[in-house]
Amino acid sequence: MTETGGVREVKSAGRTVQLLEVLAARGDQPARLRELAEELEVPRSSMYALLQTLIDRGWVRTDVTGSLYGIGIRALLTGTSYLDSDPRVRAARPYLDEASDALGETIHLARLDGGDVVYLATRESHEYLRPFSRVGRRLPSYAGALGKALLAERLDSELPLPDGPLEPLTPRTHRDRASLVADLVRTRERGYAVDREEGVTGIVGFGFALRYDAPAVDAISCSVPTARLREGREERIVAVMREIRAKIEAVAPRAGGSATQWR
Repeated sequence: MTETGGVREVKSAGRTVQLLEVLAARGDQPARLRELAEELEVPRSSMYALLQTLIDRGWVRTDVTGSLYGIGIRALLTGTSYLDSDPRVRAARPYLDEASDALGETIHLARLDGGDVVYLATRESHEYLRPFSRVGRRLPSYAGALGKALLAERLDSELPLPDGPLEPLTPRTHRDRASLVADLVRTRERGYAVDREEGVTGIVGFGFALRYDAPAVDAISCSVPTARLREGREERIVAVMREIRAKIEAVAPRAGGSATQWR
């Protein structure tokens, strides 16, 4: 049995969390009982009983046939509570609005979670609206400006990367560790990360680590369609985002400060 901090993991609780994570990762692709039982390596009867318990409590939902399963509304309520209770997210929000107003582009706040970045807040450009909210979505840290800004705050030997080749999101995504590390060297030299269509084709991103932690776990970015990245535009974006970063760092609670710090 796994131990965490000297305490044995509760098997049933661990399995429940695994199930919710699997369903959440599937997004709008529901799963069948067989798929879930095989992925978590548990008997179908045990998986069915667990699913029914979570359906009754609103953590899992099913279709009218009772054969397809997805994440339930309780997960949304819990996620919203996480954002509302985080003092750093609250501190950053007005400055995300300020950056959006100043630049007219899409502004993000994200946090490193293992080898991924998770979007905590987004201010969409009025000229480039997505049909869904990015809050709560995950992206590999090596595949965008937000993640690269945070990876650059770490030693190359401590980068949270998968073993073997990196899975590309676009033709321009880094595919190996050596290529990424060379990019991180440039990121450290300039003080911010640049993502030229590495995460989304047609989009350039500029990422800035928020250094109220060491190493930083949060970052902000500005995303711009390549068609709008005219001469002088990049310099303007960098100048505004550097100013926004300084404002957030000045007001956000730091580790060891008076505000509650979570691990």
